[in-house]
Amino acid sequence: MSWNPRVVISASEALAEDPDRASSLVDRARVEAAVRELLIGIGEDPSREGVVETPRRVAEAYADLFAGIAIDPVSVLEPLPDERGRGLILVRDIRFASICEHHLLPFIGSAAVGYVPGAEGRITGLSKVARVVDVLSRRPQVQERLVRQVADALEEALAPSSVAVIIEAEHLCMTMRGVRKPGSTVVTTEFRGAFADDPGARAEVLALARAGS
Repeated sequence: MSWNPRVVISASEALAEDPDRASSLVDRARVEAAVRELLIGIGEDPSREGVVETPRRVAEAYADLFAGIAIDPVSVLEPLPDERGRGLILVRDIRFASICEHHLLPFIGSAAVGYVPGAEGRITGLSKVARVVDVLSRRPQVQERLVRQVADALEEALAPSSVAVIIEAEHLCMTMRGVRKPGSTVVTTEFRGAFADDPGARAEVLALARAGS
């Protein structure tokens, strides 16, 4: 099955907005206190010159890294009121960084997100597709859930007929500790509609997603 006409872009071509840090749920004072205890717990002196500002810096970083907790991902996928679509729309090479909830270590990679509009033809701005990945990655995550949540948000906001989400990432919890295999990557996918039911449609969207790599 061929999905023409279609729009395929790289995320670098669409400027996604940053999550609103002002609405972050991170309690910076509590994070600072916890980081001081963590420093003591690992045998460090929190009053040492090199780390005396570390609790504050970590709290500020966490306000950014976990800003997505306070944002409804569906809200960033508002349909365009005067536009309708029919063919495949795919945004690829969406670079992201997230924090694994198991070890609070980063996993970093790229996503490709595609959908075919449903009967109503609802579509959203191209940058919003990249933004929903950004919002959902800025919370404690696991990669297997991230692909599902991106697909769920698209389905709820746009009611598409088909959805494809492909993510490839390197997990520091696997490359820095544990098996210690730098360069190893994890690929997760979520296919719905025709992409789940039709091998030809799935092969096409996978080929388009990988073409930008």
